Amino acid sequence: MSSTVQGHCDPAFARVRAVFEEHFAEGRELGAAVAVYAGDRKVVDLWGGVADRRTGRAWQPDTPCFGFSCTKAVTAAAALLLAERGAYDVDGPVTDWWPEFGAAGKDGATAEHLLSHQVGLPAFARPVSAEEAADAPARAAELAAQEPEWTPGEGHGYHALTYGWLAGEIVRRHSGGRTVGAFVKDEFARDLDLWVGAPDEVIERAAKLSAGRRTGGGTDAPRTTEHDVLTRLAEAYTDPRSMMNRSLNNPHPGKGGYNNPVVLRAGWPAAGMTTTAPALAGFYRDLTAGRILRPDTLREAVRPRVSGPDRTLLVRSSFGLGFMRPSQTFFTPRAGRESAFGHTGAGGSVGLGDPEAGLALAYLPNLMGDQASGDLRAYRLTQAAYASLS
Repeated sequence: MSSTVQGHCDPAFARVRAVFEEHFAEGRELGAAVAVYAGDRKVVDLWGGVADRRTGRAWQPDTPCFGFSCTKAVTAAAALLLAERGAYDVDGPVTDWWPEFGAAGKDGATAEHLLSHQVGLPAFARPVSAEEAADAPARAAELAAQEPEWTPGEGHGYHALTYGWLAGEIVRRHSGGRTVGAFVKDEFARDLDLWVGAPDEVIERAAKLSAGRRTGGGTDAPRTTEHDVLTRLAEAYTDPRSMMNRSLNNPHPGKGGYNNPVVLRAGWPAAGMTTTAPALAGFYRDLTAGRILRPDTLREAVRPRVSGPDRTLLVRSSFGLGFMRPSQTFFTPRAGRESAFGHTGAGGSVGLGDPEAGLALAYLPNLMGDQASGDLRAYRLTQAAYASLS
C-alpha cells in the first residue's frame, strides 16, 4: 500500500482506507481526500498525494478542491430552506415571483421544474464566456427569455450549468438579493470550509485540477460501463450539436479550465463550489441530522420527481428537488439504493447522505476522471463505507 495517504480512519472503516490507498498505489489518483461521518462521528478523514502537479505541493488536511456539480446539492438546500420558510411555493408557478420567466411558452413552469431538471433549459442558446457567467442576474434573465427545448414538465434532462442560474434565482429573489454563496455562508456553512465563490486566499491554496487517464473500475463496475453505452456517450460528448455537449461545455471556463480564478471567484451555482472533503461531508451530516432542513422538508426534497431516460445525459437518471437519487448517473451500493441521495461532480467527486444508514460521505480528487470511461473511484469508496457499517 502507498504511504502517501495520511489522516484518521476508525478501525471499523479500514476498508475505506484500503480502497483509497489502493487507488494511489495503482496510479488512479494524483491528490485526493475522502471523509465519512457515521452520525455525528467523523470516522474517516484521509488525504494524500499532490495538490499541484506543476509545483509538487502536497495535499494538506485543509486543502480545498473544486467540487464541480456537487455544488448543485448545496444550491438546492439553499432554495429549499427558503421554501420551508414560506418564501415561495415549490409547486406554484415561477411567474408568481419571476414574471419574465413566462416568456416563450414557459408560463406553466413551476419551481419544482426548475429544481428537478424538467424546465427545458439545459443549455444557453449562444456561447457564454466565463466573464459573462459571473453576472448571475444577467444569465438568469437570458434564460428567462429563452425558448425551452421541451415544454416544462414534459421530460427531464440534466441542466449541467444552467441549473445554477435557475435555482440561484430562487435564492436571489427571496433572500434580499444575496448570491447563493453568500446565503449558504450566512445560513448553514459559516463553520464549514465550503465556498460557492472562493476568496483569493482559498483559491491560492486550493488543489489544481489535472487531466489524466486511469484504469477503469474492474469487475465491480455497474452495468452502465457496457461498451455500447460508453460509445454512445463518447459520441454525444464530442458532438458540438448534441444537447450533452451544449449543456456541459457552455459557459466555457476559459484559460486554465476550472482552475481559472475567474470561475472560482464567481461561484457558478451549479458548478462553482470549492470545499474540503470534511466540510462537504459535514454539509451532508448536518442535512441528514435535520440541522439545515426539517426532516419532512428533506424527505420531500429527496423524493424522486423524475426517473428514466435523461434527454441530456442519454442514460437513466433520477432526481428529487436538486438531489440525485440512485441511478445510472449516481452509482450507489445496494445497501444505499433506497435511502441515499446526493450529487456527483465531473472529474469523479461525490457528496452523499443517507439518513437511514446515518452516513455522510464526500470524496474530492484533482486527477480528473470521466464516468463515461469507467471511473469508479467514488463508487468503490462509497461501497467500502457501506460495507463498514455492517
